[in-house]
Amino acid sequence: MLEIKNLHARIADDGTEILKGINLQVPAGEVHAIMGPNGSGKSTLAYVLAGRDDYEVTAGDILWNGESILALGPDDRAAKGVFLAFQYPMEIPGVATMTFLRASVNAVRKKRGVKELTTPEFLKVVRAKAAELGVKDEMLKRPLNVGFSGGEKKRMEILQMSMLEPSLCVLDETDSGLDIDAIQIVAEGANKLRSKDRAMLVITHYQRLLNYIQPDKVHVLAHGRIQKTGGKELALELEKTGYAEFKLKAA
Repeated sequence: MLEIKNLHARIADDGTEILKGINLQVPAGEVHAIMGPNGSGKSTLAYVLAGRDDYEVTAGDILWNGESILALGPDDRAAKGVFLAFQYPMEIPGVATMTFLRASVNAVRKKRGVKELTTPEFLKVVRAKAAELGVKDEMLKRPLNVGFSGGEKKRMEILQMSMLEPSLCVLDETDSGLDIDAIQIVAEGANKLRSKDRAMLVITHYQRLLNYIQPDKVHVLAHGRIQKTGGKELALELEKTGYAEFKLKAA
Protein backbone atom coordinates (compact mmCIF):
# COMPACT_ATOMS: atom_id res chain seq x y z
CA MET A 1 0.00 0.00 0.00
CA LEU A 2 1.07 3.55 -0.76
CA GLU A 3 0.52 5.83 2.22
CA ILE A 4 1.32 9.53 2.03
CA LYS A 5 1.22 11.35 5.36
CA ASN A 6 1.00 15.14 5.64
CA LEU A 7 3.46 15.56 2.79
CA HIS A 8 4.95 19.02 2.30
CA ALA A 9 7.44 19.69 -0.50
CA ARG A 10 9.06 22.70 -2.13
CA ILE A 11 11.19 23.46 -5.17
CA ALA A 12 14.78 22.93 -4.07
CA ASP A 13 16.23 25.93 -5.95
CA ASP A 14 13.93 28.72 -4.83
CA GLY A 15 12.02 27.30 -1.85
CA THR A 16 8.56 27.71 -3.40
CA GLU A 17 6.19 25.42 -1.50
CA ILE A 18 4.07 23.25 -3.82
CA LEU A 19 2.71 20.42 -1.70
CA LYS A 20 1.09 21.65 1.50
CA GLY A 21 -0.07 18.60 3.39
CA ILE A 22 -0.95 15.68 1.12
CA ASN A 23 -2.70 12.74 2.80
CA LEU A 24 -3.45 9.76 0.57
CA GLN A 25 -3.73 5.98 0.68
CA VAL A 26 -3.68 3.70 -2.38
CA PRO A 27 -4.06 -0.01 -1.52
CA ALA A 28 -2.52 -2.73 -3.67
CA GLY A 29 -4.92 -3.81 -6.38
CA GLU A 30 -6.51 -0.38 -6.77
CA VAL A 31 -6.21 2.41 -9.33
CA HIS A 32 -6.58 5.94 -7.99
CA ALA A 33 -6.77 9.07 -10.13
CA ILE A 34 -5.41 12.49 -9.18
CA MET A 35 -7.13 15.36 -10.97
CA GLY A 36 -6.87 19.10 -10.55
CA PRO A 37 -6.28 22.45 -12.23
CA ASN A 38 -2.96 23.47 -13.75
CA GLY A 39 -0.41 24.39 -11.09
CA SER A 40 -2.11 22.38 -8.37
CA GLY A 41 0.92 20.18 -7.69
CA LYS A 42 -0.03 17.01 -9.58
CA SER A 43 3.28 16.54 -11.41
CA THR A 44 5.23 17.65 -8.33
CA LEU A 45 3.59 14.83 -6.40
CA ALA A 46 4.64 12.36 -9.11
CA TYR A 47 8.24 13.61 -9.07
CA VAL A 48 8.45 13.54 -5.27
CA LEU A 49 7.17 9.95 -5.24
CA ALA A 50 9.89 8.99 -7.73
CA GLY A 51 12.62 10.78 -5.75
CA ARG A 52 13.50 13.58 -8.16
CA ASP A 53 16.06 15.85 -6.49
CA ASP A 54 14.59 19.09 -7.86
CA TYR A 55 12.18 18.96 -4.91
CA GLU A 56 12.77 18.97 -1.16
CA VAL A 57 10.39 17.29 1.27
CA THR A 58 10.04 19.55 4.32
CA ALA A 59 7.50 17.55 6.33
CA GLY A 60 5.53 14.32 6.29
CA ASP A 61 6.38 10.89 4.95
CA ILE A 62 5.86 8.49 2.04
CA LEU A 63 5.39 4.85 2.99
CA TRP A 64 5.43 2.03 0.47
CA ASN A 65 4.41 -1.32 1.93
CA GLY A 66 4.93 0.11 5.40
CA GLU A 67 8.47 1.36 4.75
CA SER A 68 9.48 5.00 4.39
CA ILE A 69 11.13 5.64 1.03
CA LEU A 70 12.03 9.30 1.58
CA ALA A 71 15.71 8.58 2.19
CA LEU A 72 15.99 6.40 -0.94
CA GLY A 73 17.25 7.63 -4.30
CA PRO A 74 15.33 7.04 -7.54
CA ASP A 75 17.22 3.82 -8.34
CA ASP A 76 16.52 2.33 -4.91
CA ARG A 77 12.86 3.34 -5.16
CA ALA A 78 12.70 1.62 -8.54
CA ALA A 79 14.13 -1.52 -6.93
CA LYS A 80 11.39 -1.27 -4.29
CA GLY A 81 8.83 -1.28 -7.12
CA VAL A 82 8.18 2.42 -7.85
CA PHE A 83 7.80 3.39 -11.53
CA LEU A 84 7.09 6.85 -12.96
CA ALA A 85 5.76 7.26 -16.50
CA PHE A 86 6.69 10.80 -17.54
CA GLN A 87 4.36 13.37 -19.04
CA TYR A 88 6.89 13.98 -21.83
CA PRO A 89 9.24 10.98 -22.33
CA MET A 90 12.73 12.05 -23.40
CA GLU A 91 14.39 11.19 -26.68
CA ILE A 92 17.89 9.77 -26.17
CA PRO A 93 19.82 9.79 -29.47
CA GLY A 94 22.58 7.22 -29.66
CA VAL A 95 21.07 4.92 -27.05
CA ALA A 96 19.49 1.82 -28.55
CA THR A 97 16.06 1.00 -27.15
CA MET A 98 16.97 -2.64 -26.53
CA THR A 99 20.21 -1.67 -24.78
CA PHE A 100 18.33 0.77 -22.55
CA LEU A 101 15.65 -1.78 -21.69
CA ARG A 102 18.10 -4.55 -20.86
CA ALA A 103 20.30 -2.27 -18.74
CA SER A 104 17.25 -0.99 -16.83
CA VAL A 105 15.79 -4.42 -16.24
CA ASN A 106 19.06 -5.97 -15.08
CA ALA A 107 19.93 -3.01 -12.85
CA VAL A 108 16.61 -3.41 -11.03
CA ARG A 109 16.92 -7.20 -10.88
CA LYS A 110 20.42 -6.87 -9.41
CA LYS A 111 19.22 -4.50 -6.68
CA ARG A 112 16.36 -6.88 -5.90
CA GLY A 113 18.81 -9.76 -5.56
CA VAL A 114 17.36 -11.55 -8.58
CA LYS A 115 19.47 -13.21 -11.29
CA GLU A 116 20.12 -10.90 -14.23
CA LEU A 117 18.72 -11.91 -17.60
CA THR A 118 21.07 -13.27 -20.23
CA THR A 119 20.74 -11.86 -23.74
CA PRO A 120 18.62 -14.79 -25.01
CA GLU A 121 16.41 -14.64 -21.89
CA PHE A 122 15.95 -10.89 -22.24
CA LEU A 123 15.11 -11.10 -25.95
CA LYS A 124 12.50 -13.76 -25.31
CA VAL A 125 10.81 -11.72 -22.57
CA VAL A 126 10.92 -8.34 -24.32
CA ARG A 127 9.57 -9.68 -27.60
CA ALA A 128 6.70 -11.45 -25.85
CA LYS A 129 5.74 -8.36 -23.86
CA ALA A 130 6.17 -6.07 -26.88
CA ALA A 131 3.85 -8.25 -28.95
CA GLU A 132 1.28 -8.24 -26.15
CA LEU A 133 1.37 -4.44 -25.98
CA GLY A 134 1.42 -3.86 -29.74
CA VAL A 135 5.01 -2.55 -29.85
CA LYS A 136 6.49 -3.38 -33.26
CA ASP A 137 9.98 -4.86 -33.70
CA GLU A 138 10.91 -1.79 -35.75
CA MET A 139 10.41 0.42 -32.68
CA LEU A 140 12.73 -1.78 -30.63
CA LYS A 141 15.51 -1.36 -33.19
CA ARG A 142 15.55 2.45 -33.06
CA PRO A 143 17.28 4.82 -30.60
CA LEU A 144 15.12 5.37 -27.54
CA ASN A 145 12.07 7.49 -28.44
CA VAL A 146 13.90 9.15 -31.36
CA GLY A 147 11.41 9.90 -34.13
CA PHE A 148 8.57 8.30 -32.15
CA SER A 149 5.11 9.84 -32.22
CA GLY A 150 3.54 10.86 -28.92
CA GLY A 151 1.55 7.64 -28.82
CA GLU A 152 4.62 5.53 -29.60
CA LYS A 153 6.59 7.17 -26.78
CA LYS A 154 3.83 6.44 -24.31
CA ARG A 155 3.45 2.89 -25.57
CA MET A 156 7.19 2.41 -25.10
CA GLU A 157 6.85 3.60 -21.50
CA ILE A 158 4.13 1.03 -20.91
CA LEU A 159 6.55 -1.60 -22.25
CA GLN A 160 9.24 -0.34 -19.87
CA MET A 161 6.74 -0.56 -17.03
CA SER A 162 5.83 -4.11 -18.01
CA MET A 163 9.49 -5.16 -18.21
CA LEU A 164 10.42 -3.64 -14.83
CA GLU A 165 7.42 -5.24 -13.10
CA PRO A 166 6.80 -2.42 -10.59
CA SER A 167 4.34 -2.73 -7.74
CA LEU A 168 3.54 1.01 -7.74
CA CYS A 169 2.87 2.64 -11.12
CA VAL A 170 2.62 6.43 -11.27
CA LEU A 171 1.35 7.72 -14.62
CA ASP A 172 1.93 11.47 -14.87
CA GLU A 173 -0.52 12.97 -17.40
CA THR A 174 0.19 10.11 -19.78
CA ASP A 175 -2.61 11.37 -22.04
CA SER A 176 -0.91 14.73 -22.72
CA GLY A 177 -0.72 15.51 -26.44
CA LEU A 178 -2.37 12.27 -27.52
CA ASP A 179 -5.30 11.89 -29.88
CA ILE A 180 -8.18 9.62 -28.90
CA ASP A 181 -6.79 6.59 -30.73
CA ALA A 182 -3.43 6.89 -28.97
CA ILE A 183 -5.16 7.33 -25.60
CA GLN A 184 -7.08 4.11 -26.15
CA ILE A 185 -3.88 2.23 -27.04
CA VAL A 186 -1.98 3.52 -24.00
CA ALA A 187 -4.93 2.84 -21.69
CA GLU A 188 -5.24 -0.69 -23.02
CA GLY A 189 -1.58 -1.30 -22.17
CA ALA A 190 -1.99 0.14 -18.67
CA ASN A 191 -5.11 -1.94 -18.06
CA LYS A 192 -3.18 -5.10 -18.93
CA LEU A 193 -0.87 -4.32 -16.02
CA ARG A 194 -3.64 -4.01 -13.44
CA SER A 195 -3.34 -6.71 -10.80
CA LYS A 196 -4.17 -7.42 -7.16
CA ASP A 197 -0.50 -6.95 -6.24
CA ARG A 198 -0.02 -3.62 -8.01
CA ALA A 199 -1.20 -0.12 -7.08
CA MET A 200 -1.61 2.52 -9.76
CA LEU A 201 -1.79 6.30 -9.44
CA VAL A 202 -3.06 8.00 -12.60
CA ILE A 203 -2.47 11.76 -12.73
CA THR A 204 -4.55 13.56 -15.32
CA HIS A 205 -6.09 16.93 -16.04
CA TYR A 206 -9.01 15.59 -18.09
CA GLN A 207 -11.66 12.97 -17.50
CA ARG A 208 -11.27 11.40 -20.96
CA LEU A 209 -8.41 9.09 -19.94
CA LEU A 210 -10.58 7.73 -17.15
CA ASN A 211 -13.09 6.50 -19.73
CA TYR A 212 -10.50 3.84 -20.51
CA ILE A 213 -8.59 3.42 -17.24
CA GLN A 214 -11.45 3.29 -14.78
CA PRO A 215 -10.30 4.30 -11.29
CA ASP A 216 -11.46 2.92 -7.98
CA LYS A 217 -11.22 6.42 -6.49
CA VAL A 218 -10.73 9.96 -7.76
CA HIS A 219 -8.98 12.67 -5.74
CA VAL A 220 -9.00 16.38 -6.52
CA LEU A 221 -5.69 18.11 -5.81
CA ALA A 222 -5.70 21.89 -5.54
CA HIS A 223 -3.55 24.40 -3.65
CA GLY A 224 -1.18 21.60 -2.70
CA ARG A 225 -3.75 19.49 -0.85
CA ILE A 226 -6.33 16.82 -1.59
CA GLN A 227 -9.56 18.82 -1.53
CA LYS A 228 -12.11 16.14 -2.40
CA THR A 229 -12.30 12.36 -2.85
CA GLY A 230 -14.98 10.28 -4.52
CA GLY A 231 -15.72 7.43 -6.89
CA LYS A 232 -15.28 7.50 -10.66
CA GLU A 233 -18.44 9.60 -10.91
CA LEU A 234 -16.45 12.51 -9.44
CA ALA A 235 -14.41 12.66 -12.67
CA LEU A 236 -17.63 12.98 -14.68
CA GLU A 237 -18.80 15.73 -12.36
CA LEU A 238 -15.54 17.63 -12.87
CA GLU A 239 -15.92 17.30 -16.64
CA LYS A 240 -19.19 19.21 -16.37
CA THR A 241 -18.36 21.77 -13.69
CA GLY A 242 -14.62 22.29 -14.13
CA TYR A 243 -12.27 23.27 -11.31
CA ALA A 244 -13.68 26.69 -10.48
CA GLU A 245 -14.82 25.57 -7.03
CA PHE A 246 -11.33 24.40 -6.10
CA LYS A 247 -9.46 27.35 -7.63
CA LEU A 248 -11.30 29.63 -5.25
CA LYS A 249 -10.46 27.62 -2.13
CA ALA A 250 -7.83 29.12 0.11
CA ALA A 251 -4.58 27.26 0.46
